[in-house]
Amino acid sequence: MAARLETIHGPCTKVPERWGSKGGSLDRLGLRDLTWPLPAQLETGVETGDTRYSWYALRTKSRYENTVASHLFARGYESFLPLYKCRRRWSDRSKEIELPLFPGYVFCQFNSLDRFPILSIPGVVHVVGVGRTPVSIDESEIAAIQAAVKSGLHRQPCPFLEIGDRVRIEHGPLCGIEGILLGFRGNQRLVLSVTLLQRSVAVQVDEAWVQPTLQHQASGGPLTTQRVS
Repeated sequence: MAARLETIHGPCTKVPERWGSKGGSLDRLGLRDLTWPLPAQLETGVETGDTRYSWYALRTKSRYENTVASHLFARGYESFLPLYKCRRRWSDRSKEIELPLFPGYVFCQFNSLDRFPILSIPGVVHVVGVGRTPVSIDESEIAAIQAAVKSGLHRQPCPFLEIGDRVRIEHGPLCGIEGILLGFRGNQRLVLSVTLLQRSVAVQVDEAWVQPTLQHQASGGPLTTQRVS
């Protein structure tokens, strides 16, 4: 997206917290009672009367993702910070740590016309959008990444992809989710993308879980995978 992204100003209202703000680390907030499995069409918008809020991406300062997510949670906003586990090595030790799947971003639901309290949170740079207009994220993309985080399957950031063999997961904890199937170092990965951010996440899946989508079946082509070095 070539359009310039700018800081957006305006007031904001609070919405009830349901999902939590730590993505893969909800246990640190004591939030373990999440609804599962996800319905076939998860409504990620928050309904308050006749108002239904969309998901937006908040650009944060470097290494401020957890700080922003904590402030959003404390203020009662619906937010989502997906994490993954990574082992880091130092000269004298190694340790498994959690890092953001989308460095520099936190997802949040709010009224885009009423957003000043969001922008006043320490570490928030701007709401991702075009010019001075915030752009919402497709609900199905957020729902897929939430499902990947909740599943506990191995996941990691990967280059953004728009082409490849699109498949649907028919079995396992990600049943019903669609994405792009890749071959990665001998294992199968399902790539889930946030188009607005041009970022993707690879989730390890069993090859037996996947089926080609109807579009691919109609083309009559065989199900293949792409090899990523």
